[in-house]
Amino acid sequence: MNRKTALAAAVAAALTMGTVMVASSQSPALASGTTANGAGFQAMTSVGRTALLEQAEKDAKDVAKSLGLGPDERLLPKDVLVDNDGARHVRYDRTYRGLPVIGGDLVVHYGANGKATSTTWAHQGAIKVAGVTPKLSGQDASAAAVRSAKHVKQARTTNLDTSQLVVWAVGKVPVLAYRNTVTGAGEAGANSREAVLLDAASGAVLDQYEVNQTVSGTGNGVNVGQVTIETSQGGSGYTLTDALHGSTIVYDSYNSPQSNPAQNARTFSKSTNSWGNGSTSSRESAAVDASYGLAKTWDFYKNTFNRSGIRNDGRGAPAYVHVDNQLLNAFYDDSCFCMSFGDGSSQNGNTPLTALDVSGHEMSHGVTAATANLNYSGESGGLNEATSDIFGTMVEFYANNSTDPGDYYIGEKLRMGNGYLRRMDNPAADGSSLSCYSSRAGQVDVHYSSGIANHFFYLTAEGTGAKTIGGLPHNGTPCNGDTFNGIGKDKAAAVWYRALSTYMTSTTTYSAARTATLQAAADLYGANSQERYIVSKAWAAVSIGTALPDPGGNPSPSPTASPTSSPTGNPNPGNALTNGDFEQGATGWTQSADDITNSTQQQAHGGSWYAWMMGYGSAATETLAQNNVAVPASGTPRLTFWLKVTTQESGSTAYDTLKVSVNGQTLATYSNANASAGYVQKTVDLSAFRGQSVNLQFAGQEDAYLSTTFLVDDVSVG
Repeated sequence: MNRKTALAAAVAAALTMGTVMVASSQSPALASGTTANGAGFQAMTSVGRTALLEQAEKDAKDVAKSLGLGPDERLLPKDVLVDNDGARHVRYDRTYRGLPVIGGDLVVHYGANGKATSTTWAHQGAIKVAGVTPKLSGQDASAAAVRSAKHVKQARTTNLDTSQLVVWAVGKVPVLAYRNTVTGAGEAGANSREAVLLDAASGAVLDQYEVNQTVSGTGNGVNVGQVTIETSQGGSGYTLTDALHGSTIVYDSYNSPQSNPAQNARTFSKSTNSWGNGSTSSRESAAVDASYGLAKTWDFYKNTFNRSGIRNDGRGAPAYVHVDNQLLNAFYDDSCFCMSFGDGSSQNGNTPLTALDVSGHEMSHGVTAATANLNYSGESGGLNEATSDIFGTMVEFYANNSTDPGDYYIGEKLRMGNGYLRRMDNPAADGSSLSCYSSRAGQVDVHYSSGIANHFFYLTAEGTGAKTIGGLPHNGTPCNGDTFNGIGKDKAAAVWYRALSTYMTSTTTYSAARTATLQAAADLYGANSQERYIVSKAWAAVSIGTALPDPGGNPSPSPTASPTSSPTGNPNPGNALTNGDFEQGATGWTQSADDITNSTQQQAHGGSWYAWMMGYGSAATETLAQNNVAVPASGTPRLTFWLKVTTQESGSTAYDTLKVSVNGQTLATYSNANASAGYVQKTVDLSAFRGQSVNLQFAGQEDAYLSTTFLVDDVSVG
């Protein structure tokens, strides 16, 4: 047996690789219509969780081997969730020769019998880079980051900024990189910070984004009214230390810079246990709002999902109010495990940014960092922001505060010029946010691309049509003109939380989020449940994928206002395929991995989007498909597409393949032996399917040794 065959056999015998999501493979579904406590997860004590993490650490070496990871890689356990039936989901981060791997996280799923069932990857398969000695020096990388910064002006490095060597595995080909931070004037104020990822060999910019995950705008402030807050009593009086919620402490930052909110900070303490006067004339008033909001957020996660604090370890994060000067911002920073709240500015009457849904939003950024850790750029960044909007909204409903009733407006108490920061029912109403998916989703500010997931969540929860919620008008207008009822906000939140904590990774895109939520809905309510069906309809209603077949018992449509039209159907005249050039991203296509991309690491045949299949250098499979393709009934119908094949293999043996099939019948096979310098047009005869509605699929398969990349673009049926 030669080396290649031996390696392939070893990996084939190991744990199944790839993002495997079978609707019935996880915990037994609850009956449709029931509520899944904790999104299907057991409550865990701190001791129990620690024991599971310690076991995961002991298992990490064997798990890495079973997954086919290389000897230079190490898995670091991050979190463990246990289903009600005993199934487990273990989340790992990854290092390569001791360097953090950005995009290297994964989740291993185990059945109740303890056997591994599947793995969800951010970057599938082993990590391989040429070496860990950079051609670019750290000093040169810092200088390049300063020159390249685009989110801040007059960029500079301070003693708080860092330059760290990492492996960048967000693309299909991992590279050695520097993660640098710079400081300058930006949306978060005079000391905004930006992360700049640079190729450690060429200095090319790989990614850049704000470091602080922010809620920013032109104004705002809150007053939660007369509330009960938890404090602690000491020898000299009381402090704003909440022992019931992980000893969360609210500090007066005393206008410390946002880059170091603890610089001048001091505790709030006094001899009596009465705090604030309901106005900004007392520095305590903002602290009351923050303490109350963070406690309600903790209680929401604990009582709804059995989650004990941001990191599920029972530990509270410090919070700072009165940060900086004239700061129209609030943010969570995972590097200090803390939350900061500005006082606003003259634009909003110097009202503190301590609204209830803002507190929930910021603490939820911490939950995201502790679970999927969605990258804060591109489509994953939009999902990151949307997650905070979703759970910030749910905290507002949970608190049931009469001065701030639940609704689907974000920051409606902040006195914005239009009355809110964002709207989940109609994101585009603010003039900047996206309500429907398009190829722009990965290029716009993450606060605006979040509108797609916000819109999805609202439609899942409330359905279509006009209604009044929390005293405010809402109108769930889909992008495709559909009408349907929602499943309720509690079920929608359970689906999103389970998807976030179990199936999403740092590189999850909108298409992958659809897959994750459909799997979560199947886990909780059943593969043929109305809940899962409505989730699919809500995604279709924001222009992502198509609705699943109705399992029966479809709820009657809710009344709807005249919908806002959006491009649907076939954008390419004469082409039976939807979005055959991929310029609308994943619209119309179903992909098992994030194949459809506009990454500049490869070139499209036309436009900027294309499908990048395989190229891992390890055993893997991928599929890219489109259903219900209407093959012309006359003439000689053909499938045409452009294909570029590059490979590390040699010779004419087909080690790695790309197969084209229609209705499950393989019509053409291409391999590493078809390597080409550029794109080559391919044609497949579809005469046997004349007049039929068919399912088209591209299926890639790679063995365990050396990589082959298949680039597909400009696909047409006609």
